[in-house]
Amino acid sequence: MKKKNDYLKKTIQHFDMKQHNVVPLVDAMESMAFQSRNLYRASKIYDMMLNDKDCTVILTLAGSLFSAGLKKIVYDMIMNNMVDAIVSTGANMVDQDFFEALGFKHYIGTPISDDNGLRDLMIDRIYDTYIDEEELRICDETTGKIFDSLEPRPYSSRELLYEFGKYLDNNGGPKVDDSVIYAAYKKNVPVFVPAFSDCSAGFGFVMHQTKNPDKNVSLDSAKDFLELTKIKLASKDTGIFMIGGGVPKNFTQDIVVAADMLQENVPMHKYAVQITVADERDGGLSGSTLKEASSWGKVETTYEQMVFAEATLAMPLIAGYGYHKRNWEKRNGKEFTKLFAVETTTV
Repeated sequence: MKKKNDYLKKTIQHFDMKQHNVVPLVDAMESMAFQSRNLYRASKIYDMMLNDKDCTVILTLAGSLFSAGLKKIVYDMIMNNMVDAIVSTGANMVDQDFFEALGFKHYIGTPISDDNGLRDLMIDRIYDTYIDEEELRICDETTGKIFDSLEPRPYSSRELLYEFGKYLDNNGGPKVDDSVIYAAYKKNVPVFVPAFSDCSAGFGFVMHQTKNPDKNVSLDSAKDFLELTKIKLASKDTGIFMIGGGVPKNFTQDIVVAADMLQENVPMHKYAVQITVADERDGGLSGSTLKEASSWGKVETTYEQMVFAEATLAMPLIAGYGYHKRNWEKRNGKEFTKLFAVETTTV
């Protein structure tokens, strides 16, 4: 009979794009075909975003990315002014980034597992990665404690994730040196999670609101939309670097329409890159092309590129290309968190 420590041995190591100059590799793909050429063009477009002083770069994250080893890339993007706002699923930010900031790990596993045996040991499987459910419960409970400490009122997810960063700061800092939430807190990069209850924070809400049925912290998803729209209105041009699709993708594309309703003739997203393995033919959003988004008035088609590839293969190359071209050195952090002056207060 296997024990838990028989499974939870070797940890996932996050890819360090700073250590691998991929520029010659990606440049060589210009003269190839299929997705290699698409990846080359996507890399050039992302670098154009970084080289355009008027461009606000918005990163969207969907899928289980940080558990797969991509967290440090996003951390380095924040620390080097390669991204100005982030829109993500809750799993990446809370179940994976905040989870590791609390001192927990993701472990190398296998998709060929005895899942009933894993359940008995309270081990959760993310394809070929393992996570300790008992540690995840601590993460759930910590989010509830953060909610308990806040003034009872509706919050945007951005406000709440800022409080997560503040919690880490007030408790000795994160237990890792590459926490995305903490870096965003320090660098004033706003992070939005439009479906915030769909993660460990959702369990925290359940515990918090059960304990405080009359006066409690709640989520204002409309405020999320308004705040990200304000970032669009505060930007001359915008570029989106999308990993996967889903809610983060649509949420970020929709702000063009919302901004145009508030202020006529708002420009579409000038630059757009998407990495996805989804198919467009069923009408599903994750696979809908950027050209399709142009029909909705969301994305210009001059500098847009779809890359049909798996994120752990394509993201290190595109982000790494932007890093090693070093146009980010001419960028200043936009610190859009400062757009939102209302400070949250503790009880």
